[in-house]
Amino acid sequence: QVQVVESGGGLVQPGGSLRLSCAASGSIFSIYDMAWYRQAPGKQRELVAGITRGRSTNYADSVKGRFTISRDNAENMMYLQMISLKPEDTAVYYCNAVSPRGYYYWGQGTQVTVSS
Repeated sequence: QVQVVESGGGLVQPGGSLRLSCAASGSIFSIYDMAWYRQAPGKQRELVAGITRGRSTNYADSVKGRFTISRDNAENMMYLQMISLKPEDTAVYYCNAVSPRGYYYWGQGTQVTVSS
């Protein structure tokens, strides 16, 4: 099974940028569909962006045009480039991997705080 670890979170001012990284290990990364989720205080976890094994992508309406998801199968990495960050983007961001059999794997999360 795959293990995933997020990094790259932090404090950024509104309008700023961050790039989150997700490092995968323990399995063949390329066979997993991958995604970023986030959870803000008092809210449910929500899908931010996803990228399939075939590199098809999808985004939440709230981040379209601002966030870009990508993956590097050779390096077992997934990324989320975030620009024009808003205070409402503040949340814990989680890396998610879904196996071909439909099993979900989660990282521990990385905090993103957008504040002046």
